Amino acid sequence: MRQAVQGMIAAMPHESDADCLVWEVQLYEPFSHVWICQGYGRATTDADPAELGRAVLAGHLARGPARRGETFRAVVRTGDGDRLTVSADEVPARGWTADRAVRQALPAYLRDALT
Repeated sequence: MRQAVQGMIAAMPHESDADCLVWEVQLYEPFSHVWICQGYGRATTDADPAELGRAVLAGHLARGPARRGETFRAVVRTGDGDRLTVSADEVPARGWTADRAVRQALPAYLRDALT
């Protein structure tokens, strides 16, 4: 077994690692100055990584909005090793609809939260 995306989740190889997107929702813990994982997943898709990150974070926040002082972000890693971070400020306003490829890449609980 090898790691599909370095530094995150050990996974079985995909048909095309380049199409694999691994995402993680993180909460900032101000006292220890670290980001704590709140949820993660992966998908083999040709969806835009930035759009996937926005959709993942929007779905996570729709399920349980941030409380006062909480800071969330989504980190998306591609099979090519690129990393993209999406902050809560970059999450679209209510009424935004993710494109079809992004919706298909999301797990059901996040898709449901966005509807």
